[in-house]
Amino acid sequence: MKVESLKGKVAVVTGASRGIGRSIALELAKVGATIAVNYKSNEGEAKKTLKYIKELGGIGLIVKADISIYNEAKLLIDTAIEQLGRVDILVNNAGISKVGLFMDMNEEEWNQIIDVNFKGTINCCHSVVKHMVSRKCGCIVNISSMWGNVGASCETVYSASKGAVNLFTRALAKELAPSNIRVNAVAPGVIDTEMNNWLSSEERKALEEEIPMGRFGNGQDVGKTVLFLCGEGAAYTTGQIITVDGGMI
Repeated sequence: MKVESLKGKVAVVTGASRGIGRSIALELAKVGATIAVNYKSNEGEAKKTLKYIKELGGIGLIVKADISIYNEAKLLIDTAIEQLGRVDILVNNAGISKVGLFMDMNEEEWNQIIDVNFKGTINCCHSVVKHMVSRKCGCIVNISSMWGNVGASCETVYSASKGAVNLFTRALAKELAPSNIRVNAVAPGVIDTEMNNWLSSEERKALEEEIPMGRFGNGQDVGKTVLFLCGEGAAYTTGQIITVDGGMI
């Protein structure tokens, strides 16, 4: 199978200092994309991501921005355009979760989840669409979750925020398709990242037994799916939610 090439393309990846975001950035860099590595606070980890990109022969830069704040999301996109020339690809990966009973949550906690997961996606998309429309091309990939499809007990607001991302993806895809801009989402299942470090070994084993493929996914599983959606192989694919969950739902 021919390896997809993104040589000459510029990609902004939010929350790319670690975990799934880092894996996505590296998968895109492997095939030639220039990467704007976004981070909120951990500059050291963002620099590691950039270091790994350079070790692959790629190029990029790091940009600090809290994407839950519109002006910072806009600054992220504007910086990428100013320093890298344009933005061809936007991957809205940054996200947070809180595991626990809904009745034990407070307003600050659910607002934070919605602000990062949903508003952050809207902020970045709004900041880039005029640029993409003016060029009559572009690709947006939103990172959702399988829980955005079916909901999860003890992750109620997280599930709702990702469900909102899914519907936003479908609606925006219809709006931007006439401008040759594709908008899709990837909905990961249980991925082996720091976000799941709270699981005990017993809980992890029990969860693995619920997954038909018998294992947690990894960042590359998600990254390669994003890569496909960004490439010519998905040139006629838009408004889709691609679940990457080992058959769990």
